[in-house]
Amino acid sequence: MLHITGGDAAADLIHKASLPGEVLPWRDVLHEGPVSRHASSAEFNEIRSRYIAAQGWDTYENVLAGFRVRDAVLARFQEHDEVVLWFEHCLYDQLQLIQILDWFAQQELAATQLTLICIGSFPNMPHFKGLGELSTEQIVGLFPRRQGVTSAEFRVAQHAWRAFCSPDPSEIEVLLALDTSALRFLYNALLRHLQQFPSVRDGLGRTEQQILKAVAAGKQRPPDIFKMDQAAEEHPFMGDAIVWSYIKGLASASKPLVRRVGGGPFILPQDGKRGLFSKQILALTKAGSEAYSGRADWVHLNGIDRWLGGVHLQGAEAAWRWDPVHKRLRPRPK
Repeated sequence: MLHITGGDAAADLIHKASLPGEVLPWRDVLHEGPVSRHASSAEFNEIRSRYIAAQGWDTYENVLAGFRVRDAVLARFQEHDEVVLWFEHCLYDQLQLIQILDWFAQQELAATQLTLICIGSFPNMPHFKGLGELSTEQIVGLFPRRQGVTSAEFRVAQHAWRAFCSPDPSEIEVLLALDTSALRFLYNALLRHLQQFPSVRDGLGRTEQQILKAVAAGKQRPPDIFKMDQAAEEHPFMGDAIVWSYIKGLASASKPLVRRVGGGPFILPQDGKRGLFSKQILALTKAGSEAYSGRADWVHLNGIDRWLGGVHLQGAEAAWRWDPVHKRLRPRPK
């Protein structure tokens, strides 16, 4: 048996629960950085490794080696009687799930059974965030609830992965207008992805807006900003290192929206000054206050160079923006 999980927390629990088989954590933050549907597996791993290394989250060599090991384990799936997918309701997990289902849809399963456990809640846990919160006994209790992956789940996943990887994000909106209920958490996850596009109001994605709101509310140290950002999410999906990178972007732009009180650049944990990291105090700049109130536009102030799935936003204006009132994307006027 092969268990595939959205991350290490769930993988560790499966190990501790002594469930039979091999465990493979997926380990990719697909909601950040470029993706490509047409790239080979080797090319895709190269694209992802270079991006992750460029963010300082790990070395290029470590990331690429991890992807190669992951793919080697995946390539041997027919050696197993069953492959069990363990995933959650958040954007991080749902993107991994559609990538994996898209891959399996193109394989000959032969005698191997593909099953799925995907939950968004758990009894007596009103603020359930993910599988990693469960006990080993609760993980064992979930195991019998796995169900075979259906043709409808494969079909929706393939459409969703193609749309997510497309350079035209309106393909996601086309998908969301259809029936995605076979993967019941996918709709909200992809809607949350679209909210990361620059807003028509201020040029900020939702995460950036939440960071400014936290600072404006007096949550001025990085750990406190992260906690408030997570509390603002219906289904938290973003790790702290990624939030730090968003803060870094807001602080290091030519016209920054936040600044470090006392001067100096915003320090990341990997900068070798970990003791100073959590003690930093941030404040809004004048431009930050104006953007927070909707009187300035982040993209107009600094331009943009950012990947959201297969969409590369770059230049003095974003090709696509999110309209939070009408809950739809708006293309740049021609």
